[in-house]
Amino acid sequence: MPKAMPTSAAGRAGRAYHARMDFSRLVRWIVIVGLIVFAWKVAVPWVKEKSGGSGAAVAQGDTSCAGAAERASETWGSGLGRFVNPPYDAAAWSSFQNDVESSISSAESSCSCSAKSCVTTREAMRELRGLVSEMGTALRAGSSPPSDVVQRQEAIDNKIANARALVQSGQ
Repeated sequence: MPKAMPTSAAGRAGRAYHARMDFSRLVRWIVIVGLIVFAWKVAVPWVKEKSGGSGAAVAQGDTSCAGAAERASETWGSGLGRFVNPPYDAAAWSSFQNDVESSISSAESSCSCSAKSCVTTREAMRELRGLVSEMGTALRAGSSPPSDVVQRQEAIDNKIANARALVQSGQ
């Protein structure tokens, strides 16, 4: 015999609570996806335009500290979209994370000088490494990615652009 649905006020309140929780989670994911799409479609091209060129030109011709940092940031930004919505492919994440970590390490080794531009770039790479780590922890735990991914990525890109400007001014 099928179980009858509770008709008590407590039963109705419990169903309403779970519906609100599901709706809240759905809204949160929609906002996160919207922010990432915004960053991908608007913020990344804007930063590339302000930094004076396309990512392809940076990747091919610039072996400087800031160029290596830009490549690391672009590696992160170009692959992040695959890990926005569950289910997450653990093997794909691991490969992606290794690629990003390798790019970050390359940038850090290119930025060993004591000039202000190198210090700024190393700070940006430290922040990017932290962001990658937090994202990996969230994905492995099956929880939501950090809600401020887009803002943090923008701050990292701004530091890299600032480092490039410092290089151009001789600092």
